[in-house]
Parts: sequence; structure tokens; C-alpha cells
Amino acid sequence: MASNPTLQVDIVSAEKLLYSGVAEMVVAPAVNGQIGILPRHAQLITHLLPGEVRVTVPDEEQPISIYVSGGILEVQPNHVTVLSDTAVRAKDLDEAAALEARKKAEEAISNKHSDIDLAQAQSMLAESIAQLNMIRKRKSK
Repeated sequence: MASNPTLQVDIVSAEKLLYSGVAEMVVAPAVNGQIGILPRHAQLITHLLPGEVRVTVPDEEQPISIYVSGGILEVQPNHVTVLSDTAVRAKDLDEAAALEARKKAEEAISNKHSDIDLAQAQSMLAESIAQLNMIRKRKSK
């Protein structure tokens, strides 16, 4: 009996390697929408938005869920690499910190005299919203 084909997956932040192992599928928030990667996927490189990367691991009931602040996804034959400045396992996200970051970003966007420029504030807001969405999704399960 042949086993299911798998991919080698590496998810790396600026600080550490968060996941390295085999997977049946990877789903990530690409700039043009969610992208699903299966074994033998065409080669590609794409930018990622802040959000959830899900790694479906053989013989595991639930996929591994990792928050990324954005970054790059590279697909080579049977190998997926995710590079992100910030990556955190969903179970380790801090709701209070995400709420505070969202509040600060919203204040900076509405305050024309803020120390944070508009693009940086919008980026902070997108990241905090993505984290809060993952936290709420995890709580609802």
C-alpha cells in the first residue's frame, strides 16, 4: 500500500524555526487570496499577508496553525518555505497584546500628529486584526 505524498515544510521567523517537518497540505494568506499547496505543486514565490498558515500533518487530527505577520512563501518541488519577520503558533498568541496593538494603530490612524506614519499604523492594524481573528477562531473550536 502506497503512502500519501507529502511535502517538506519549513516555517521560519526572524527569531527561530517554528516548524520543520512533513505535511500533506499547506494553506497560506497570499496577496491574491488564500493559497493551498499540495505535493507536486508548481514552483512559485509569493508575498504573504498577515494571517494564518495551516499545515496539515499526516496522522494528526487538527492542522498546525501559525500566525505570520506577512512574508514570503516559496514552493519548490515537494518543499515549501515560509519566511516571516514574525511567526507565532496560534496557541501562543496574546489576546490582550493584540487588542492593545489594534487600539494604538486605530488611534495613530485617526491622529494626524502621531509619531507613527500612516502606512506603519495600517500595517499594525492589519497584523493585530489577523491575530485577533485567529484567537477568536481558536476559541470557537
